[in-house]
Amino acid sequence: MKQINAALCSFGMSGWVFHAPFITCHPGINLYAVWERSKSLVHEKYPETKIYRTYEELLSDPAIDLVVVNTPSYTHYDYAKQALLAGKNTLVEKPFTASLAQAKELNQLAMDHRVKLCVFQNRRYDSDFKTVKSIIDNHWLGEILEAELHYDRYNLQLSPKAHKETPGPAVGVVYDLGAHLIDQALVLFGMPDKVFADIMMTRPNSQVDDYFEILLYYPKMRVRLKSGYQVREPFPSFVIHGSAGSFLKTRSDVQEADLQAKKSPKDLDWGIEPESAHGLLHTEKDDKVIREYIPSLRGNYMELYDGIYQALTDHQEMPVTGVDGIRVMTIIEAAKKSSDQKKVIDLHGE
Repeated sequence: MKQINAALCSFGMSGWVFHAPFITCHPGINLYAVWERSKSLVHEKYPETKIYRTYEELLSDPAIDLVVVNTPSYTHYDYAKQALLAGKNTLVEKPFTASLAQAKELNQLAMDHRVKLCVFQNRRYDSDFKTVKSIIDNHWLGEILEAELHYDRYNLQLSPKAHKETPGPAVGVVYDLGAHLIDQALVLFGMPDKVFADIMMTRPNSQVDDYFEILLYYPKMRVRLKSGYQVREPFPSFVIHGSAGSFLKTRSDVQEADLQAKKSPKDLDWGIEPESAHGLLHTEKDDKVIREYIPSLRGNYMELYDGIYQALTDHQEMPVTGVDGIRVMTIIEAAKKSSDQKKVIDLHGE
């Protein structure tokens, strides 16, 4: 089996929680190197991994096949651009960039330098989202008329990570949780025609947005995306209504919690939701009314890395492309403009 050498741009939480466990468990991918400026945290768990003290040294190593840009969001564009210019296949965490223009530039650079570019939209591989997509794809609900996707939390405290609470490029809940919701909506329903949004700051002393409602207009459907930090009793995270029925589902994927608890993706029960989190399907099929709880599909972020491996070894498309990243940034910019101008934004022009 051909081996892909991957390098992480940091070994903070995203490195040891979201990337290293899957890279090291994948039979075709090797955690070859990490960029750590002064510490050597990666050696506590992965002593064979190389450490580079500068990004330039890392990018100059010809053995590296894939660079994972998992640094603070405001650095994504710059670090991804450097990796692409160095001829490296590149995986960029969300938010992809701070602007639509930057997203388009990175995608063009990847094409010009004949390397692969991928956006780390891991929530496509959550058990809850995979289950919702399966229900829609298998036409259990008929023609979809309305959908509501939530990513809510209850936390009035500001993040101890200053870069998340300081106004600047790619900062705030629209770029953070919104990037997940927008990507999920586009996977399910494609690009809308118009966008309306309301974006606010609600927490005491917050300097960045922490609440949004984004309404996506389709010819015969409306999709509402919501997120807030003052939701103590959450609404179902997925509410889908169609001509034949409805499906309600909580956001209950267990992978992030299991990763933080240092469980392994190799565990037999990996990605399996508890029965209490099963979604409610209320529909009609073959003249029979059905109202029952549906077992969730298994979540597995390894599927994203499987897709990356296939793209790099078998000349296939990345599982989340630069074009996908451009589309998410198109919605984010339209939402920001809509909230500022208090108007509906037509994506096809005025």
